[in-house]
Amino acid sequence: MDTSYPREDYLPTPSHKREPSPTILISSPPRDHLIWSIFNTIYMNFCCLGFVALAFSVKARDRKVAGDVEAARRFSSKARCYNALATAGSVVLPLLLAALVITGVIHLSKLAQESVGFFTYQFSGSDDEDK
Repeated sequence: MDTSYPREDYLPTPSHKREPSPTILISSPPRDHLIWSIFNTIYMNFCCLGFVALAFSVKARDRKVAGDVEAARRFSSKARCYNALATAGSVVLPLLLAALVITGVIHLSKLAQESVGFFTYQFSGSDDEDK
């Protein structure tokens, strides 16, 4: 018996792998953050950053409608940055101011409690010595 040829049970099985189909990545259109910009402009306009964000949001929407997706992404990114700065500034600064006021009130109350003894001190021992 000649065993030099491969047997059928040892033959490599044909692979049933499919060729990878070319995938088309459809990127979502950039967001323009217009509502957030309007909110920052009307309610929390810190150093006019909300207005600047609104301008970039409108530019991003115009570029998106015109079909220039790359420019729309740039303007959208700038609008998001200015919106984040305006929101952070409008939230952090009042909290910082409140913390400073509370700290000042606590410090002044401690100072007033310590100085009560100074203002109640009598310099003269009695009224009879003045006569």
